[in-house]
Amino acid sequence: MNSITTHWMDDNERGAVLVEFALVLPLLLVLFAGMFDLGLAFQRYQAVTNAAREGARMAVLPGYSTAEVESRVRDYLAASGVPGTPTIVVSQITMTPVDTLFTLKKVHVQVTHVFTVLGPIATLVGGTFGTVALTSESVMRIEVAS
Repeated sequence: MNSITTHWMDDNERGAVLVEFALVLPLLLVLFAGMFDLGLAFQRYQAVTNAAREGARMAVLPGYSTAEVESRVRDYLAASGVPGTPTIVVSQITMTPVDTLFTLKKVHVQVTHVFTVLGPIATLVGGTFGTVALTSESVMRIEVAS
């Protein structure tokens, strides 16, 4: 009996596939790292946005100082897994309309976090690919009489 054997690839083609894989692998790794990093940046931006909102909610309540609001924002970011020291600006906006029957007060909380692009890879390589400032702000009206 004759057995028919088919070779899937010749020896020359196997070497070509290995070379093609070696050329495409770095591109795929950078692509996957970029997708991972984009997801991480989006998660950090969501955390910064929520922290600004939490700070504004606390700032409109009577009895809280600016330092307590900043501490609350820092605690929220730390609990969300955002590393580093964010820049937090808490300010009060007072507007008096023309009829002067009432004064409108608002609180403005702005939070900025510096995100390192491709951070895990940059630490392995020993450099940086740049940074992006993720900034979010929240403005809420103070509704209690002062």
